[in-house]
Amino acid sequence: MKRESLKNAYIALGLLFGIIMIGVIGFMVIEDFSFTDAFFMTIITIATVGFREIHPLSPIGMYFTAFLIIFSFGIFAYAVTTFTRYVVDGAIGHYYKSRKVRNKIQKLKDHVIICGYGRNGQQAVQELLDHNADIVIIEREEEPMEHILENQKLLYVHGDATRDDVLGMCQIEKAKALITTLPVDADNLFVVLTAREMNPGLKIISRASNEHSDIKLKRAGATNVIMPDRIGGQRMAKLVVQPDVVEFLDFLMLQSVENVAIEEVNCISMHSCFEGKSIRELDIRNESGANIIGLKRSDNSFIVNPLPEVLLSSTDKIFALGTKNQINRLKKTLIEGENV
Repeated sequence: MKRESLKNAYIALGLLFGIIMIGVIGFMVIEDFSFTDAFFMTIITIATVGFREIHPLSPIGMYFTAFLIIFSFGIFAYAVTTFTRYVVDGAIGHYYKSRKVRNKIQKLKDHVIICGYGRNGQQAVQELLDHNADIVIIEREEEPMEHILENQKLLYVHGDATRDDVLGMCQIEKAKALITTLPVDADNLFVVLTAREMNPGLKIISRASNEHSDIKLKRAGATNVIMPDRIGGQRMAKLVVQPDVVEFLDFLMLQSVENVAIEEVNCISMHSCFEGKSIRELDIRNESGANIIGLKRSDNSFIVNPLPEVLLSSTDKIFALGTKNQINRLKKTLIEGENV
């Protein structure tokens, strides 16, 4: 929208400049006016302000003036309308939208901050929106900002994510996570250092391009570091040796599948009757229809495809496979202890 308005403004400016040049040259040739007199005569003719001609016109000059009025009237009106729309939709419209966005950001809590709206940033934003997460995007480049502004649902801050004041505008103290996808590892390092200092409990996910940046980012405070190039190479190799497995996992994890999904369920609110009991005693499959495919213990260790004899704890996290309704029944069973 902004680019289209700017294009129309350039067209209007070109047409207005063209008709002025035609008028100036015409009066100079036909009436032998000086450049100043010809320019002034052209302007008062195009603007139809009603001033008297500065010199008496010849019959040919009168005809030229009449045609100049006819052709310039529409161009002048189009130019004024286009520039007015550009100012209102651009400067004034952008001001009110930015103010509205800032007010919404001030009210956020437990949101996710995305630094950078490149390829990785856009994918992260889309995935978070699919999960109904509140997000704020930080972007300093003009071209990505135009795409952000086209989406009325996106909250944003136009600025440098490495600066404290910009992160502060995103209510980083109230955020639950930050994802930095900037193309330069040094910038990501600055973001991680600043964000960790401003919010010690923040979960920080950082992108890295250089293999040696992984350790530095983790030392700076990144919770996890993702290397897209390494992941991409591994996936390509897997597609050669295990293509069906990769496609199945992509279908399950990356696509918008409404019927079946894998979801993390925190046991912190688990009913006391299940504390220390086995998965078999929970009877998840019969009660909810969902399947427990993994567990994460308090020491960050994982159990893949846990046996029915594995004991549960309120510090565990369950990874369940099922439909949305089945997952909801599983959560309800854990909290209320319905089957006991």
